[in-house]
Amino acid sequence: MLQRYKKILVPVDGSFESELTFKKAIDVAKRNGDDTQIRLVHVVDTRAFQNISSFDTAMVEEVTETAKKTMEGYVKEANEAGVKNIDFSVEYGAPKAVIAKDLPEEEGIDLIMIGATGLNAVERLLIGSVTEYVTRTAACDVLVVRTDEDNKPVTKKKHK
Repeated sequence: MLQRYKKILVPVDGSFESELTFKKAIDVAKRNGDDTQIRLVHVVDTRAFQNISSFDTAMVEEVTETAKKTMEGYVKEANEAGVKNIDFSVEYGAPKAVIAKDLPEEEGIDLIMIGATGLNAVERLLIGSVTEYVTRTAACDVLVVRTDEDNKPVTKKKHK
């Protein structure tokens, strides 16, 4: 019996790694059938804004609008590739909890596809990697994308 995923969560943050993850999610959705849904999510880490003394809601709105435009482009790309069952949301809070627990429970997610990197080494040391947390705590399957579309290791040269 083949494992078929019905609801795939793909966190996107505008990075090269998340774009690569999105492209691989399209392929997975196509292989799993027309009833497979891709759920894109961008999580605005509200804790980052709490440290700004003159907190301005315009900043959050700007980040939200940029994320929405990026995800609208991804939806269009997925539609052009033949994946019609795709939607997105912008969420607010701690990315680790939203991606690993909140959305999977609320939406019945059965696969999270997430990029392997995103934070620099110092941030990973101090606050921990979102990807590491998701792989350790999510109740559903997690696929960590580490390679390009040809399944070759991603190198710095490919980022440019």
